[in-house]
Amino acid sequence: MKLALVVPCYNEEEVLEDTTKQLCELFDQLQKKGKIDEESYILFVNDGSKDQTWNLISKFNEQEKWVSGLNLAANVGHQNALYAGLMTAYKNVDATISIDADLQDDINVIENMIDEFNKGNDIVYGVRNDRTSDSFFKRFTAQSFYKLMTVMGVKSVYNHADFRLMSARAVEQLGNYKERNLFLRGIVPLIGYNTSCVYYARKERMAGESKYPLKKMLSFAFDGITSFSIKPITMISWVGFLAIVFSVCAMIYTFIGHFVGNTVSGWSSLMISIWFLGGVQLLSIGVIGQYIGKTYVEVKERPRYNIDVLLESKSVGKEND
Repeated sequence: MKLALVVPCYNEEEVLEDTTKQLCELFDQLQKKGKIDEESYILFVNDGSKDQTWNLISKFNEQEKWVSGLNLAANVGHQNALYAGLMTAYKNVDATISIDADLQDDINVIENMIDEFNKGNDIVYGVRNDRTSDSFFKRFTAQSFYKLMTVMGVKSVYNHADFRLMSARAVEQLGNYKERNLFLRGIVPLIGYNTSCVYYARKERMAGESKYPLKKMLSFAFDGITSFSIKPITMISWVGFLAIVFSVCAMIYTFIGHFVGNTVSGWSSLMISIWFLGGVQLLSIGVIGQYIGKTYVEVKERPRYNIDVLLESKSVGKEND
């Protein structure tokens, strides 16, 4: 089979050399085993890095037969960069596999993914079965994220990030989902086709810092929820109803206080009611505003990314000779 391994990169100069070495060695082994053919390649997608990431990709493209490079004209975010790589690669391969550049995901299960693909599965998810390498906070927030997504009605694979194999026809169908607010973990399960999972323990990051600090994790989670579920708006309605009930109780308490002459204590209940209702209103406007903002972005239909440079690997070049 002809395979493209898509690796989105943003400021990854600290890990890129080791990552390239490991992936090229893996491709050598897979070719010797007959799992992939010589026209397979590794596509590094540079997402507007500010360090030497693209220069390193260009150098490895000259030195290594497997390495291709895609340089985006600006930083468009992890999901759009991954999408750009998939859309660039799928047309001339049988399947694509996406993996992050830090190689915390176990590259040894890529062979298992290929085996599952050969069994007739169009999508193979890499699923973590062990989070011991994570801190308590990271483990707690990640598990809470998946549970919250389920509660909100978003269909996703538990403990799966963006390490997955997709057949060419599955990626082609992915291209039919036109939303600009990409949340691939929620979109891919909607495609259908035969699916399977391979399980692995995630390793610690080799070097550098995580590209998903708490702020980005919260933003990513909120994007996923608001892109796939209207339950937050429904919840706002219920919060509004409870606020009305609370306000009625406060009103009754105020009237009772007035008739018994306890007007001073009534001032507290009035202030609580004002602040409570004001907070509910601001929260509600904010959530609804997120949906309106997403609609605003979608209707403009701006391109998700612009390609600056595409460097083909030497293995791809063989096909064109």
